Amino acid sequence: MSSSTTTPTTGRPEFWSVEEHLDDILATVRPLEPIELQLLDAQGCVLVEDVTVPVSLPPFDNSSMDGYAVRVADLAGASEEFPAVLTVIGDVAAGAGAQPTVGAGQAARIMTGAPLPPGAEAVVPVEWTDGGLGEGPVSGMRAHSTAPEGASGEVRVHRPAEARAHVRERGSDVRAGDRALSAGTVLGPPQIALLAAIGRGTVKVRPRPRVVVMSTGSELIQPGEELAAGQIYDSNSFALTSAARDAGAIAYRVGAVADDAETLRSTIEDQLIRADLVVTTGGVSVGAYDVVKEALTSIGDPDAEDGIAAGSGVEFRKIAMQPGKPQGFGSIGPDHTPLLALPGNPVSSYVSFELFVRPAIRTLMGLPEVRRPTTRAKLVSDKALHSPEGRRQFLRGRYDAAAGEVTPVGGAGSHLIAALAHADALIVVPEDTTSVEPGTDVEVVLLG
Repeated sequence: MSSSTTTPTTGRPEFWSVEEHLDDILATVRPLEPIELQLLDAQGCVLVEDVTVPVSLPPFDNSSMDGYAVRVADLAGASEEFPAVLTVIGDVAAGAGAQPTVGAGQAARIMTGAPLPPGAEAVVPVEWTDGGLGEGPVSGMRAHSTAPEGASGEVRVHRPAEARAHVRERGSDVRAGDRALSAGTVLGPPQIALLAAIGRGTVKVRPRPRVVVMSTGSELIQPGEELAAGQIYDSNSFALTSAARDAGAIAYRVGAVADDAETLRSTIEDQLIRADLVVTTGGVSVGAYDVVKEALTSIGDPDAEDGIAAGSGVEFRKIAMQPGKPQGFGSIGPDHTPLLALPGNPVSSYVSFELFVRPAIRTLMGLPEVRRPTTRAKLVSDKALHSPEGRRQFLRGRYDAAAGEVTPVGGAGSHLIAALAHADALIVVPEDTTSVEPGTDVEVVLLG
């Protein structure tokens, strides 16, 4: 839908397009302010500055093997029949201080990661030697604590070695002055490891946004409790909390709130202290018990000095989409905390999250790409897909990347949560299309 129709009385859109609603959200939500965090606290956050390497990695030439540090000339022509016999002058262990100098006809027993001692030009693995035992090749070294004599005596080397063999050169990973990580990088375990390796204890990032998720509905009870007549289990708050965490947020799930406007207002107000974004589900349609709409459209004076009313302004809209037509968006509280109110049907709620909430979370994080990736695929179906005119329909599907095909999963009903659990994509049927035949090339939103 390229443009919206407006109501004559208000001049506001009767139906917003998906793009218009998302654009309004993204124009309002701003990335969180950067803070300095300890490395482990920064996991999942986005860097706001380039990180330069202060010290080369590795910071010194070191051994990549357990073996012996040697001079190349001493091993010329060495073989199992005629091994080179070298005098062992000591051990070089990782983290050791003073190192022996390797001279002609000498070797130093060396451990993986230990600095290459002065005079040495290469490292021969212990498997190429007799380990100082005067016999054939060995498979390893005896522990120093039980056989300290291994650091002295003689060792027979059964092969020659080239210069720099089994030596990790200083700066072979990164060099001082190199850019280790660029601004915009999301910090995962490998990036945290690199920061620690170059000596960074803290890093400047945009923090992961704190998202509070709550369901509404007096019919909702917690999983694990026994259902009474007319009750259902609250699945939306679990789905959206886990979806928010998957998007990169720190998410807090609030238990289902009963259909009472004052209770909902009080609950939201209590949660603002730990929220960069509030997400509600349910109560946004036109029913007599749609409590979210009632609570947030009658919260009092927008110029109030405190409480949920201060700085508040939530607008409820009809979006030209299926599922997910009723939506709410605005800001609440003294800090103008963004709030997205989603419909209550499970599929409507999840599709709305993917289209609107996930991009808001990624924007708060400061990421350059906030939308799910899309692709084109051939529709594989037993029959044509039908969609109401003027609505953009999002159907659950399974995407086969190798074949370039997508297959519908379940029907179009907004309550069919079992089908959603087996889907990894959304099949998009445009507003001006009412029927899609099998074999048609369609747009696909990739969810995984």
